[in-house]
Amino acid sequence: MAVSQLFIGPTADPAPNTKTASVHRFTQQPTAPVERIDRLALPQIMTAARINQLGPPQIIALERVDVPEPQELQVLVRVCAAGVGPWDALVRTGKSGLPLTPPLTLGSEISGIVEKVGANTTGFAVGDEVFGATNPLFVMGYAEYAVVSARMIAKKSAALSHIEAAALPVVGVMAWQMLFDHASLREGQTVVIHGGAGNVGAYAVQLARAKKLHVIATVRNGDADYVRSLGAHEVINTETVNLANFARRADAVIDTVGGPAQDQLFTFVKPGGIIVSSVSRPNVQLAQKRRARADHFIVDVNTAQLTRLAEMHDKNELVIPVGSVLPLGEARAAHEMLDGSRAHKRGKIVLQVAD
Repeated sequence: MAVSQLFIGPTADPAPNTKTASVHRFTQQPTAPVERIDRLALPQIMTAARINQLGPPQIIALERVDVPEPQELQVLVRVCAAGVGPWDALVRTGKSGLPLTPPLTLGSEISGIVEKVGANTTGFAVGDEVFGATNPLFVMGYAEYAVVSARMIAKKSAALSHIEAAALPVVGVMAWQMLFDHASLREGQTVVIHGGAGNVGAYAVQLARAKKLHVIATVRNGDADYVRSLGAHEVINTETVNLANFARRADAVIDTVGGPAQDQLFTFVKPGGIIVSSVSRPNVQLAQKRRARADHFIVDVNTAQLTRLAEMHDKNELVIPVGSVLPLGEARAAHEMLDGSRAHKRGKIVLQVAD
């Protein structure tokens, strides 16, 4: 999924504690944490994948830092797995557009177990298995423990593994909101999903098919069979097919790619239709000329939609495409995969933090 800027939901939650964490540096791989007999006996120090400056993946380092304390409307989660997404690279390089300054812990998508509940926080209890996003700044997730906003997580079902759950939050909710909250698509309508084989696109194809939309997915060479297996009715190979053959067929276009080709997507849209992008704002002037609408998508990870996606997975209505799984200590390699300098499997990159 190509992303040029990080767009996040409302920032009404308490901001993460931005004071500099106490750092306990080490040069060797940390030993496995000692198993605790009592949940109340939380460790004071944890391992986290952090940056102390902006730059390439090589700046990511494992450090020993204090275990954070949950505040009001937050919970402390013992992280079992953390998703790795393009927004993490934007934070690392200073291109997220967010008020973030290193040093900081990268990562936003997590799955794990609630260890402590902050003041005035309802809906979760110690011992609950949960998944979701950390906070509106999308940081602090690549760690053994993470403080998370209660409104941005949901309870994890037994059918959903921690690895799968960490692969779902941002991309799954993003796909749902693009299709049904912003494009307002309904049964029987036609949608073009640009980038149907990508992480967001793969969810969008499945969700659209499950809601009985007619799904047309754009792909590059080699991805046609994959998106058909996800539920696409028709596939457009953008490298070989004349887009004019599909002119004005779609009620909506879901753009997960962006870039110079975005303007060409208006070819697909019927008069009165809409282009929704999670990447960059579509050309408003061109939209008016085509008698279409243009919407720039803003993702708002929330409990209700996370729960709905998990229920779809439990009913075998949603496949979670997991790609390469690496240990927390290889966060740098995971970001090399994001940047394209290291090969990886198709699907979401996930860091396994604990068993």
